[in-house]
Amino acid sequence: MKKLCIVVLFLLFLVEANAQQIPRFNPDTVKTITLDSVVNIKAKRLSVETFIDAIINDTSFYEAFRNMKKYTFIAENRVFTYDKKNQVDGKIYRKIKHNNDGPYKMEYLVKEDNGKVYKKNGKYQLYTVEMFDYIFMNAYNTDFAPASAPSTGKKSGNEGYKDKLKTLIFNPGRPIKGVPFIGSKTEIFTANMRQYYDYAFHSGMYLDSIPVYRFKVSVKPDLSKWTKDGVMIKELVTIFDRRSFEILGRYVDMKYSNMLFDFDVQMNIEMSYFNEVKLPTKITYQGNWDYPFKKEERASFLILHKDYRLGKDK
Repeated sequence: MKKLCIVVLFLLFLVEANAQQIPRFNPDTVKTITLDSVVNIKAKRLSVETFIDAIINDTSFYEAFRNMKKYTFIAENRVFTYDKKNQVDGKIYRKIKHNNDGPYKMEYLVKEDNGKVYKKNGKYQLYTVEMFDYIFMNAYNTDFAPASAPSTGKKSGNEGYKDKLKTLIFNPGRPIKGVPFIGSKTEIFTANMRQYYDYAFHSGMYLDSIPVYRFKVSVKPDLSKWTKDGVMIKELVTIFDRRSFEILGRYVDMKYSNMLFDFDVQMNIEMSYFNEVKLPTKITYQGNWDYPFKKEERASFLILHKDYRLGKDK
């Protein structure tokens, strides 16, 4: 149960990161968006409510992960772990072909490990890296397989926690019941929480060809330190395709500390189109975790998906 709680919290931090919040090596060198101008938020089509409603009601992010199962594609996964001075002390690199030409199989094209990656018993040094494997090595087969989007129905045990994970990733702004000290802090679009945030709109270009809007929700700079420390979601950025209002990217910056844990995490998910189907292309993570009776965990990920194609039997 304790590990499941940590899984939920970890996945909470699954868009365009406009600043490196943690001062150390950043594996993400793939630049995908350029901004040009501030958008007039009084325009007839655009308002804060327009963007918030689209974020809350979107199901396409979830569907994009589910749709991966239909495709053969290449995944390149890079994981870095750090010591207390934020110097790299462990590296993992995986290049994997997810093959759907017939019975599903996952083929390692490259598998490299360097530094402090494993314990003597063969398990990963960091629970964060173990969760990386849980999410990105197994998600293609399990977690995104159900035919329905995240539900609000009551479930127990593993299924209940998996349902919470889906809500955390794919429905930002909604409350998450059953996650100690955290659940209500994700509900940033309520009337009470909106007083702590500013909203900004920009137009831009994504992948040099897709016109987009960037909707940024960020903590007001003039809040007291006590108020800022109590607000967990520091920034939520969403990238919208201007042509269809489809969500193409999501970035979350979160930081929170109490007697049970201390974390500082930024995570980014980006999508692109393959024959007009939206599919995940880039996921990045930077995070520090510290919780009782465990070694502080510092890690970053860069996950790239490319060369999507439908299997011959699809």
